[in-house]
Amino acid sequence: MGSFWPHFYLLFFIAAIALLEWWLPRLMARLEESLLVAIITAIMAVSFGQVVARYGFNSGWAAALEFNTVAFSWLILVGMSYGIKTNLHLGVDIVVQAVPKLYARVLALFGALCCLLYGLILLDATWLGLIGIDARGGAIEYWAKMYKFGIGSEELRYPLFLQEQFAIQPRVHRWLVLLILPVSLALLIYRSLQAMVAILRGQREMIISGHEAKELVEENRNALRD
Repeated sequence: MGSFWPHFYLLFFIAAIALLEWWLPRLMARLEESLLVAIITAIMAVSFGQVVARYGFNSGWAAALEFNTVAFSWLILVGMSYGIKTNLHLGVDIVVQAVPKLYARVLALFGALCCLLYGLILLDATWLGLIGIDARGGAIEYWAKMYKFGIGSEELRYPLFLQEQFAIQPRVHRWLVLLILPVSLALLIYRSLQAMVAILRGQREMIISGHEAKELVEENRNALRD
């Protein structure tokens, strides 16, 4: 299997997600939302705890800044695919709305394709060699290096009982922290492909949320009068 084993695991992960969403769509939607809520809650809890500890007890958690930085990056990376899935990404649709529906669908498909290619390039750029572009690297290769070398995080550390029980290094392995990189990009590719299929079937118009400002204006048109 060689260096391609992360690709197989990611493919299996996406296949499992697709199967579970087909079988238990509501549960999977709640789990994804709950994950994002849990990340936000953790960021808020650690930030609040640091304020109380620093100004109330002149102490604090040394790894708080790194934890919040990592958690915020997880929030953004998971949110990329979630935004496409739920049609929450903001975008400019003035051109799409100005052309006939057929051309609008073509532009929407092009936008979804760009997101898919963006995810593919960041995940693993070696496939660009098929079209004559000399490129290498990507999230999979970077994560695989971290997994191979076992480098630890700057401040994040395993609990003492885990260190003693399993005789592991004190610092949390960086490959665990960076696991979200290939996983989130694989999800982005999957959601972009889903969006393309939905646009082709006429189930959605665009990959972005259109007319948000217009809808807000319509909803609140009489607010000042009332």
